[in-house]
Amino acid sequence: MVRKILSKRKIKAVTVPEMEVKAVTVLERFDGNPILVPQPAHWWESKAAFNPGAIYEDRKVHIIYRAIGDSDISVLGYASSIDGFHIDERLDKPIYIPREPFEGAGLVYPTASNPQVTYVSADDEEEEENNYLSGGGGWGGCEDPRLTRIDDRVFMTYVAFDGYSPPRVALTSIHIDDFLARNWQWKKPVLISPPGCVDKNACLLPEKIKSKYVIFHRIFPDILIDFVDDLDFDGTTRWLKGEFKIRPRAAYWDSRKLGAGAPPIKTKAGWLLIYQAIGESDPSRYKIGAMLLDLEDPAKVLARLEEPILEPQASYENEGWKTGVIYPCGAVVIKDRLLVYYGGADKVTCVASVKLDELLDRLAGVREAVPGAPSAPPAVAGITPVKPVKLKRIRAYCVKCRAKREMKNPVAITLKNGRPAVQGVCPKCGTKMFRIMKGGKL
Repeated sequence: MVRKILSKRKIKAVTVPEMEVKAVTVLERFDGNPILVPQPAHWWESKAAFNPGAIYEDRKVHIIYRAIGDSDISVLGYASSIDGFHIDERLDKPIYIPREPFEGAGLVYPTASNPQVTYVSADDEEEEENNYLSGGGGWGGCEDPRLTRIDDRVFMTYVAFDGYSPPRVALTSIHIDDFLARNWQWKKPVLISPPGCVDKNACLLPEKIKSKYVIFHRIFPDILIDFVDDLDFDGTTRWLKGEFKIRPRAAYWDSRKLGAGAPPIKTKAGWLLIYQAIGESDPSRYKIGAMLLDLEDPAKVLARLEEPILEPQASYENEGWKTGVIYPCGAVVIKDRLLVYYGGADKVTCVASVKLDELLDRLAGVREAVPGAPSAPPAVAGITPVKPVKLKRIRAYCVKCRAKREMKNPVAITLKNGRPAVQGVCPKCGTKMFRIMKGGKL
């Protein structure tokens, strides 16, 4: 069966003038970047080794990274570093592979003997249209891991993609003793995000808050935050709800969308969250930012830098499968330095660092209380309704029917990034339809 996932609709977004920001590189790139590159001799990581999760245990940094090889399936590899910069060990076999149907286990992929099977992924910038996609390429599998130790277990969140359904958040864990012994006895993975919705960038807070676990995740365009009693998701009836959110900022570098990068790190000033984001005026380049969350209420933003702490300027951040992408998934503190691990151009693994106190001092300069706002249900996340108004006939593209149709019950709305739009439903199938207004007009 051939599946093509393409959008025929071209979105023309209203340009929101962004604040002029001085280019300030807070993170210092390691001179030896990239620290992990594809290995042609290993079939499972011959094309890409990127988007690394990281955790500091037993006096070394343990890195679990996403790998893509000859089969175009995303699996996870392992490497470690004593000083956090130079790789001392790298295993020659993957330590985590798809085991469940929702990860793509059991699907048929193209090979030399079966070249007719094809797949075309949708572009990552059209998530609001409910296209199904896999950031970084690949046909499916386990993507973009984040690691958090809580008590005696290492929890791993990652994106599970079966090759055709909306990518979702999956959760697994392993006992710390097995993890350090390279005895990869991972617990059976379970989906924790709702079906039918693209959900990514999930990570766990390393401590409970008022006896509740805290989970960060992302449904376009916001960071969503959930407080849950336990992590015993059943994969069938209980899902993340998106109780609180951190939104993009209109007119800033992160005005289009943002997602949690590394799991938050506890500091004297608050929870330090390293995140990735893109802006309306530069929508093809991912940049890295920093914000500070309240220690007792991590849904409350205390400070958020006005400029990114790293931009994709190095050659290895632009020469790969997707140019202009720096994508953080892990961060650790060694002595007085914060080390941020990120994927470059969806192909390699890199590290950059800064003195922790220096970054906290910068955040202290912009400290502000911005409480998280209760979120709308995931089905309407990203849209702020306004008072209904009568509109003339509006035609828009229905992604389900794959045809232009006249909207039924059109309503003027404002997207959270400030763009005016019209929302309605397809008169034939009932699917939600959107039409972006240019210059406030259709």
